Amino acid sequence: MKLHIKNMVCSRCKMVVKSVFENLSISTISVELGEVELKNDIQEKQKQELLKNLRVIGFDLIDDRKSKTIDKIKTIIIDLVQNKNNDLKTNLSDFLSQQIHQDYNTLSNLFSEVENTTIEKYFINQKIEKVKELIIYDELSLSEIAYSLNYSSVSHLSNQFKKATGFSPTYFKNLKSIKRKQIEDL
Repeated sequence: MKLHIKNMVCSRCKMVVKSVFENLSISTISVELGEVELKNDIQEKQKQELLKNLRVIGFDLIDDRKSKTIDKIKTIIIDLVQNKNNDLKTNLSDFLSQQIHQDYNTLSNLFSEVENTTIEKYFINQKIEKVKELIIYDELSLSEIAYSLNYSSVSHLSNQFKKATGFSPTYFKNLKSIKRKQIEDL
């Protein structure tokens, strides 16, 4: 039996969700981003207890097909931006279609309908938050950040950053009051 879990976006999320299952003595085969495979089916009472425990820490179970697809799109994009920036050898639409095995137009229309934003804007917002993170850490130059996030140039990154935040990357670096957004709030 597989359960789909909303807001699982990082390896830390996987550890936390796994501990919830262990604490409830629910045996798992695997815990992946957005998905947990169980050894056995669970009863409704266990499912309600699991749901309660997951919600306390910011997660939720996903039951309908549309929500599962949306969550899968978000998980793929977040993983791509956070962990696999240079793995994108094709355009985003082809990449998502290959990963989810659905036509991109269908995915795009569904995402826009449910999330009130486009997949491309969501992807850009994720990249901008990663740029903010890297700027704040102050370990990489802007050209290294642009390269690591697959931007064609520093000016492309700067233009996109300014359009999204209203600030140049340099100005942002000098501002200490601007806080980064959490991934799930984008």
